[in-house]
Amino acid sequence: MTLDDLRVFVAVCRAGSLSAVARDLGCTQSAVSQHVRRLEKQTGTGLLERHARGVVPTEAGRILQAAAADGIAGLDGALRRVDELVHGGGTVRVTTGATTVRHFMSEAVVTFRRNHPEVSLEFQTENSSRSCFDALAADDLDLAWITIGGPVRGIEQRPVMRLPWVLAVGAEDPLAARARLDPADLAGIRHIRLPENSASRAHLDAAFAEAGIRVSSDTSVADWDTALLLAELGLGHAVVPALPGWQVPGSDGPLRLVPIPALPPLAVGWAVRRWAALAPPALVFADEVARSCRARAAGQQ
Repeated sequence: MTLDDLRVFVAVCRAGSLSAVARDLGCTQSAVSQHVRRLEKQTGTGLLERHARGVVPTEAGRILQAAAADGIAGLDGALRRVDELVHGGGTVRVTTGATTVRHFMSEAVVTFRRNHPEVSLEFQTENSSRSCFDALAADDLDLAWITIGGPVRGIEQRPVMRLPWVLAVGAEDPLAARARLDPADLAGIRHIRLPENSASRAHLDAAFAEAGIRVSSDTSVADWDTALLLAELGLGHAVVPALPGWQVPGSDGPLRLVPIPALPPLAVGWAVRRWAALAPPALVFADEVARSCRARAAGQQ
């Protein structure tokens, strides 16, 4: 059993295909199979089940895959930290949603770049917290900005701030004149739904269900910014988290932001594989983002 055997096996489990991994590695499918066969010989059991559309790990294979993936990720992170220690500089790799940098990190990125010009920043876009977790587990990434939720195996979550909910509505709408809203006031809105696979939508749907609120919807969007735009155009009402820097309640222009204080706030923050294993530049960047977000939130109050 070699490290290469384990890397190939983990890649096959994730891809569900021997041929796909062979293409990625630039080798033959037979060579990929040899890695798997060595592991099966070493463990004394089958690790993959072959199906018409590919392969899936057996129960034993899932156990080995989980342990190997954690070990490989930790080893890769350690090797990168050693390289940065020897050669200096380094890279901070972050996975986020499509609009996260604009809303939560813009000031921190500028400050970090000014103070640490030798460190590179790389951003990878994902469309849900679940995708961010998968990216952390699969790739050599340092940090993921997520909606904080329940425990996830192999992932440490650290809340940075809690975002209150607001109703985004056109200035001519009757609800726009309200100073605040109760959940019951939302029963008649024409709801612009948040992304179906997002943690923020799941959080909001759960809050609506607990409050006994049913809303009608014929529109859904991929991100909060699009929800705001459609609300501004008068195409519906968007219930969105109040992001750092927003003036709430909003009073200028064609859009109003009306607080809904009774809805449970949305916690957002960092997820990592292990905080103790982060390189110093990644820790500095995470702390700078948290400081910047909290300062902007305090300025709204």
